[in-house]
Amino acid sequence: MTLLILGVALWVAAHFWKRIAPAHRASFGDKGKGIVAVATVVSVVLMVIGYRAAEGTVYWGRTGAMTGVNNLLMVVAFYLYAASGKGTKVTRFVRHPQLTGFTIWAGAHLLVNGDTPSFILFGGLGLWAIVEMIVINRAQGPRGAYHAPPFKSEIIAIVATVIVVAVVMAIHYALGVTPWG
Repeated sequence: MTLLILGVALWVAAHFWKRIAPAHRASFGDKGKGIVAVATVVSVVLMVIGYRAAEGTVYWGRTGAMTGVNNLLMVVAFYLYAASGKGTKVTRFVRHPQLTGFTIWAGAHLLVNGDTPSFILFGGLGLWAIVEMIVINRAQGPRGAYHAPPFKSEIIAIVATVIVVAVVMAIHYALGVTPWG
């Protein structure tokens, strides 16, 4: 469980560095991006190893219904992530589509993984994403004007979502997890 907690803590620290100490982060210039990238990769490795090795109390498990809801929420989460890169129409209503998608990802995983390690991993990362949105909103103030994207952006985001969902599902199957139930 220690590696899992360290992985989540390192993820949070790496991603909050810019928000908590912007001058310190800026003093590193482009090297700061490398530091964050390395810390993120190390945190993901720690989380994967820690999660796979962790044991804890199980409060609920997967059910057919929750697996279906999880899968639907995952498609929405991936779409929001893709939409942020293309600036699709959903960004008119969702200020932080990547972090919102990340929060949905975390919540969806908690629907089908009701054990202590999952609470630490998915609950911790979901909480980070919510706090990150609050911190960004306070720092940036009101939202700027919305500019409608071209229709092509919508199509690209949808195609990207389908591709990413297929790749993520293949990775889950390769790891021995059957995400489709």
